[in-house]
Amino acid sequence: MNLYDVIVAGGGHNGLVTAAYLARAGYRVLVLERRPMVGGCSVTEELWPGYRVSTAAYLSSLMQQSIVDELELVRHGYHVEPKEPPFFSPFPGGRYLFMWQDEQKTLAEIAKFSRRDADRFAAYESHLEKLAVIVESLLLVTPPEMPPAGAGDFLEYLKLLGRFRKLGAADIGALVKIFTQSASDFLDEWFESPELKVTLVTDGVIGANGGPRSSGTAYILMHHVMGGVGGRRGVWGFVRGGMGAVSESIASSARAHGAEIRTNATIARILVRNGRATGVQLESGEEIGARVVASNLDPKATFLSLVEENQIPEEFLTAIRRFRCEGTSCKINLALNGLPDFTCLAGTPGPQHRATMHLCPDIDYVERAWDDAKYGRPSQSPLLEMTVPSLYDPSLAPAGKHVMGIFLQYAPYTLREGNWDQLREPFAQRVFEIIESYAPGFRSLIEHSQILTPLDLERTFGITGGNIFHGEMSLDQMFLMRPVAGWARYRTPIVGLYLCGSGAHPGGGVMGAPGYNAAREIGKDIARFS
Repeated sequence: MNLYDVIVAGGGHNGLVTAAYLARAGYRVLVLERRPMVGGCSVTEELWPGYRVSTAAYLSSLMQQSIVDELELVRHGYHVEPKEPPFFSPFPGGRYLFMWQDEQKTLAEIAKFSRRDADRFAAYESHLEKLAVIVESLLLVTPPEMPPAGAGDFLEYLKLLGRFRKLGAADIGALVKIFTQSASDFLDEWFESPELKVTLVTDGVIGANGGPRSSGTAYILMHHVMGGVGGRRGVWGFVRGGMGAVSESIASSARAHGAEIRTNATIARILVRNGRATGVQLESGEEIGARVVASNLDPKATFLSLVEENQIPEEFLTAIRRFRCEGTSCKINLALNGLPDFTCLAGTPGPQHRATMHLCPDIDYVERAWDDAKYGRPSQSPLLEMTVPSLYDPSLAPAGKHVMGIFLQYAPYTLREGNWDQLREPFAQRVFEIIESYAPGFRSLIEHSQILTPLDLERTFGITGGNIFHGEMSLDQMFLMRPVAGWARYRTPIVGLYLCGSGAHPGGGVMGAPGYNAAREIGKDIARFS
């Protein structure tokens, strides 16, 4: 049986980061990916002739700069175009709101709706940035042992507390609030304009299993303003060549350091002997041995599908079964022969088409959309986020044509009536109807469409429940508790089996941090036991 130092199960971007760092450290690494391409949810696919689509993930900001630098990703093809303007929100009645990278232009836009909000916006951004810096400092940190078992563990807690030593009582209170508040309550403390609040609140619910008034969504709002592009905090951008270029650049770096990557290689099970991972068996029957297996799959897929239950302690297995990972997001990819012409701002192309276009008139609208999903119904009037990456990278579509991504909330994985194979197309038609109400004639622009419900995301990308974060990003499933209490340090009850995907700290988003942290811990353990 062929023996590697490390087998990485799943070639998503985090798994590739783990592989790249361990290969750089001189270990013999093999990545096994069941699809024909690496990248997991961060891929570019030619869905229709001439149209190259970021099938699932569609924007970049959270990718850790230290990873970009250390893996030399720019040299391997990674390039991000900052999104400008960041946001465009059309409203019924002909009004609209832009948000720009230029602060003065943004303040002038906000002042159209509220002079008071314009005066407070800079302080709001500074407040959020201050909190984001604190949380960002934990992204590339391994959570301490819980409960602490020895003096070394207590020392880790003291180091963790040291990160907060310069914070005053008000700052500590602000952190507690942003981890526990709803996005709506958080924004109500700052602003009065419904138009500004709904434009900002969307970042608190994208990918979340909750509405704008659900506790904990304020943190997700902050999660979307961490990171940056080109050294500018909070800026999001389009990756040249689509999101697959992120994964391909990491894979190229890994290969440059000797990692092997195999696609069309489906793992049937992780081999375990005497409580230790010893390799994997493929669906073809081939067995491949390794000292370590790092799973980039979500926790449920790893332990409920690839490991025999009698190899896992019952307490841990029960906790994994309770890990919440049902998604509520839907992605619709379109090939267009033109751009939507908005009633409130006519003309194409315009700056509105280069922005993330939000279609949701107020917070009550978004909350009602969540109300539908909460009871197992696709939202009758979902929140829509639309982007046109081909305006930044014309190579993604034939001349004069475009690719559009629509990311929307809410489409619950578990339906009370019917199934997604029955409801997929009617749901998409309702989405197009909503867009038509803002941009008449939109339907006539559509040449091709792909609709990815949570069920389709599960089938296509292997993410349990179609959850884009590999598990809910709620306070009880974060940091020390991710994926479950006592097992937040990438190791698992099976010696030599690690988690390196978004189901581990710090969670979802195309950031590479879980893969980086897992590689560090794996490297420590291999060195210790060699």
